[in-house]
Amino acid sequence: MYVVDLLPEGERRRYAEVREFLQSRIRQASIDYWNREEFPFGLLAEMGKYGLGGIQVDGTSKLFKGLMYVEVARADVSLSALVGIHNELIVGMINELGSEEQKRRWLPGLTAFTQLGAFALTEPDHGSDIAGGLETTARRDGGEWVISGAKRWIGAGTIAEFALVWARDIADGRIKGFIVETDRAGYKATKIPHKIGLRIMQNADIVLDDVRVPAANLLPGATDFAAANDLLRDSRAWVGWQGAGIQLAAFDVARSYILERRQFGKELARFQLIQQQLSEILGNATASLALMVELARIQEAGKLEMAQAAMAKATTTRLARSSVAMGRSMLGGNGVSSDFEMGKLFGDAEILYTYEGSYEINSLIVGRAVTGRSAFV
Repeated sequence: MYVVDLLPEGERRRYAEVREFLQSRIRQASIDYWNREEFPFGLLAEMGKYGLGGIQVDGTSKLFKGLMYVEVARADVSLSALVGIHNELIVGMINELGSEEQKRRWLPGLTAFTQLGAFALTEPDHGSDIAGGLETTARRDGGEWVISGAKRWIGAGTIAEFALVWARDIADGRIKGFIVETDRAGYKATKIPHKIGLRIMQNADIVLDDVRVPAANLLPGATDFAAANDLLRDSRAWVGWQGAGIQLAAFDVARSYILERRQFGKELARFQLIQQQLSEILGNATASLALMVELARIQEAGKLEMAQAAMAKATTTRLARSSVAMGRSMLGGNGVSSDFEMGKLFGDAEILYTYEGSYEINSLIVGRAVTGRSAFV
């Protein structure tokens, strides 16, 4: 990719090493796990050795981090979701908003990918309206907090060592963040099965039945939901990189297939309509990458706004949806089988289009910014 030339030499070398590992080790291995909806703990350990558990805090550039998200998505979108949430919302939250003790306790294992956290914000009845509608409660009881409520669609909720739970303090009405170890009494996580995409990611329904945690488990920098806004904004931008990565994956799969497949006595690659679709996929991917490179520049300058992140997420995932649909068509009947990868990408693209704010919600965020008028309700 031409954008790799924008990286300094050291980051270019590291990029090449990680990309080779992801393509040679992760891409094909992920298919069977995706089919079975199982989590590849062994692959996670290998990813940790390449530093993918700590790119949020390793001092590399915003562009390098974004290109890592692209390449993980290019190999497997489920694992890119884990890498992104892990870095942006778990490592990032603890590093930025946690106490010194919380950092010492959790960051070494998290950055090595020997431990996982789950970001527990969304609820069964509240997704896009979570900031105003959050119902999970926290009550101070002496030296402890008592947390009650339910969460839904929580990635890694069944396999994480702790959940970063957002709950409303009944004393002041503010939403606060708590580290809740998953082996505490009253914590129950149940895997959500039968998803059409991101099948490796272990999403969960979580029930918190008067779970008691020490007062020290409150993130001191997360005593108001507004404190998390910058990290949530950056997390939304991260999905834009995923949108670019899945399109490059669709291009890789489609190009390889049409060069090998023969119909009517010649290679599919010699048909005009096939070439047109492949060119459009590449154009969509290139446009998405260009948008995200500009976003990285804005982030590096500390000037990224939520509307810009929302526009990037909405745009690249819209183009991704279109690109994988063309890719699926190019493979004909084989396009619906995960064995040929495109069917896997087709399902994963639907999840990207929906999570971290649906396409419609992100469009309304942009619309509000450019008109000065809210159309949410």
